[in-house]
Amino acid sequence: MKGKKVIVAGAGKSGISSVGLLLRNGSDVILFDQNESLDKDALFRNFGSPERVELVLGGMPAEKMKEADLMVISPGISLDAPFVNRVRDAGIKIWGEIELAAHFNKGRIAAITGTNGKTTTTTLVGEIFKNLKKDSLVVGNIGTPFTQFADATLPGQLVAAEISSFQLETIHDFHPEVSAVLNLTPDHLNRHHTFENYAAMKMRITENQTTDDYCVMNYDDPEVRKRAEALTNVQVVYFSRLEELESGVFVKDGRILIRDGGHDTEVLPVSDIRILGDHNVENVLAAVAISYKMGVPISVIRDTVETFRGVEHRIEFVRKLRGVEYYNDSKGTNPDAAIKAVQAMRCPTLLIGGGYNKDSTYDEWIEAFGGKVRYLVLLGETAQAISDCAKQHGFNQVIYVDTLEEAVKFCAEHAHPGEAVLLSPACASWDMFKNYEERGNLFKEYVNQLEE
Repeated sequence: MKGKKVIVAGAGKSGISSVGLLLRNGSDVILFDQNESLDKDALFRNFGSPERVELVLGGMPAEKMKEADLMVISPGISLDAPFVNRVRDAGIKIWGEIELAAHFNKGRIAAITGTNGKTTTTTLVGEIFKNLKKDSLVVGNIGTPFTQFADATLPGQLVAAEISSFQLETIHDFHPEVSAVLNLTPDHLNRHHTFENYAAMKMRITENQTTDDYCVMNYDDPEVRKRAEALTNVQVVYFSRLEELESGVFVKDGRILIRDGGHDTEVLPVSDIRILGDHNVENVLAAVAISYKMGVPISVIRDTVETFRGVEHRIEFVRKLRGVEYYNDSKGTNPDAAIKAVQAMRCPTLLIGGGYNKDSTYDEWIEAFGGKVRYLVLLGETAQAISDCAKQHGFNQVIYVDTLEEAVKFCAEHAHPGEAVLLSPACASWDMFKNYEERGNLFKEYVNQLEE
């Protein structure tokens, strides 16, 4: 990349990290963002060599495109955006931040995608790796851009990477040693338009793998299994919560087993898993399979799983107040994730939902209530659509609120001892919050402000 002129599109965390990597490796950078009101001085303070960064806000002039050898695009920017089409028409190659990182990476990558469970699984795999090698990294869609560390990785260093469909849109040579597709249900259809497009993006994680590599796939998910059966370029390793497998990782008689070469090895009893829900058993199975194929000893895998307490904002226990348990599942940003959160609750539940519209449908979510949800408290852009869907399915205990704080107060006033209050929105957060983390943190703040 030395001496290259690179456009970095998007001045958020991913873009800033990409600029830093490019500057460290001798590139000159045009940092572009369509938001004209960004603080230029604050942006330049991120860079040790600001004289090699040109900032362009608002529109992308044609003459700037003529100077560029490459554009690195942040995952939040649609490839259908008009300026992206102009860059593409100008013959400039477009990479994503993950592709840029992969160009510099020397470590061994385990890359994890799927509709739900990515963060929990990646976090667990990262903990397993770190318990084997302290210098292991956890990167990607999980919060730390890969470009922040990629050019400092060492041969043999273990990297657990959470990879989104948005990031997979812009790969070219990205090549994980072990990949994983956890599950496939409709999501981000406002970006990908159809489920088939979305699923095809997810499957790109295997695109550059070879028969020396592994892809860990969910045998119990029919959409995943259908696509796994079509793979010929990579060795498929299945995991299953429901079936005994000829080969792979599965549950039998309440124990997690690895069956490899006709030999069974017990990892641990399912009862030793500390995180709630059948979906988390699946996440553990996937993490076991990924780590095993990355060469981690079973003793390290077992010890890590036994102590793992989950991730923030994913069915996270917040507080017990007057006999009512409060759970933060702000990361439940689509109906399938929210279904799993409802299923994990073990008592009558007051459910807080609604948010940014991703063109999802909510029928299966409402059907999953199964008499467990006593009130559905709705806010945000999708409140009316969710309410209409609930009433079509005969669920009429729907309450509208204007703010998350109002939702928490309603639930606190109406929950009975022995019940739960669950924030699991089934929607993204961007209509009212910066991200799901802000939404979850505010929920916890409001819950902890409730008086005894």
